Amino acid sequence: MIREFHHIDLRDRNSFGVRQRAARLVEFETSDDLREFFAPGLPERWTVLSGGNNILFTEDYDGVLLTPVARRIIPLEDNAKTVRVRVEAGVEWDDLVAWAVDRDLWGLENLSLIPGKAGAAPVQNIGAYGCEAKDAIRRVECFCVESGTMLSLDAAHCGFGYRESIFKHSLKGRVIITAIEIELSHTPCPRLGYGDVEREVEARGGATLRNIREAICSIRRAKLPDPAVLGNAGSFFKNPVVEASVADALTVQYPDMPHYPAPDGHVKLAAGWLIDRCGLKGHREGAVGVHERQALVLVNYGGATGHDVIAFARKVQAAVREKFGIDIDTEVNIL
Repeated sequence: MIREFHHIDLRDRNSFGVRQRAARLVEFETSDDLREFFAPGLPERWTVLSGGNNILFTEDYDGVLLTPVARRIIPLEDNAKTVRVRVEAGVEWDDLVAWAVDRDLWGLENLSLIPGKAGAAPVQNIGAYGCEAKDAIRRVECFCVESGTMLSLDAAHCGFGYRESIFKHSLKGRVIITAIEIELSHTPCPRLGYGDVEREVEARGGATLRNIREAICSIRRAKLPDPAVLGNAGSFFKNPVVEASVADALTVQYPDMPHYPAPDGHVKLAAGWLIDRCGLKGHREGAVGVHERQALVLVNYGGATGHDVIAFARKVQAAVREKFGIDIDTEVNIL
């Protein structure tokens, strides 16, 4: 069933808390709803606004925002080793993680407390603490806007990479994700080799599923601001992936620089560390600043516009480029 709003204030629908308006916002549940909406023809401008946790509005949106609200989690198949689960796009991601942990199912626990909805997870291939959504996603269901039909893509055809997918490129503006199918495991498979996870887990008594989730949640709450209190979109910048020779040269100059193996012999650097080393952690200009505990996060202290945030972000990028010769890209979608 479609619900439609006109000239709607978006302040409570984006985690940055930026005050902008949309000409129209349509909430949908099913593919039939989308078929009905697009039946008269394509609107001149439209995009999907899921949880609003990875977006920065810089102006009023003069088109249509489509928001998924279906929230069912449906087990499909249990073969004693793994469980296949269909998750509708409107499910809050952390509710899905909690659902899995409550049923002793492994695979999502390291992705605890990531804000946003399940339908947005494959677009960005969300990740944290050494894990990514692609590790669990087996299939993505989409509504094809051009044909009005459903499309089912297995993970191998989703173009998953570091914060990348086909949904950000060739399928952008052509499909709308309605559900994902994930595979979870009955067999314990703790992944503790990233950051402070192992220490926090051991402090709770060992690598049980619930201990890992609680440890991840504790680490994130200690480092990341609550969007309900301080406007932000989580990590504003991607961790840069560089040639091994570049990482080696920087490691000679900065022996304490965190770095991690990446595909094809590349090396992933920690953008937060780079920003911190530029002396910018906690730095503030007017209503915008770098968070005092996590340099990857830009925050709106109240009243900042999208343009204010972008201008500040450009200064951060320029400082990192000048000091390290490294470009850091934005992770947040800018409208």
